[in-house]
Amino acid sequence: MDTTFPDLRSFGGADAFLQACKPRTVLDIFTNKWTGLVMGALLDGSRRFNELRRMLDGITQKMLSQTLRTLERDGLVTRTVYPTIPPRVDYELTDLGRSAIGVLQAIGAWAGEHADQVHAARQAYDERAKEPVRAV
Repeated sequence: MDTTFPDLRSFGGADAFLQACKPRTVLDIFTNKWTGLVMGALLDGSRRFNELRRMLDGITQKMLSQTLRTLERDGLVTRTVYPTIPPRVDYELTDLGRSAIGVLQAIGAWAGEHADQVHAARQAYDERAKEPVRAV
């Protein structure tokens, strides 16, 4: 049995089924549940860490730090440290980060439009999972 995937490059680019595919590694950025929310919070301009934390209900300090660090590493956010006491640190989207906002807004719009359907499907699935299995 052949378990390899077909070469999909002829369909418009890199083969996203391959682990080492560069676009796939970039798509990994947006699979983090906090990435889009942090980037959305920065859409109107720079913000300080605690301001972001107050805006993002449910995010822990550790998760916000990790998300910001990853976004900075990936070139989507800049971190500016001001030499004050205590130090002031601002976070802001880069041009590259702003270029991804349209995609994130489209995903957010889809989620808003279909949230009721998704929640109904989850509820139906969970109800079916509770039913005893019947012998055939």
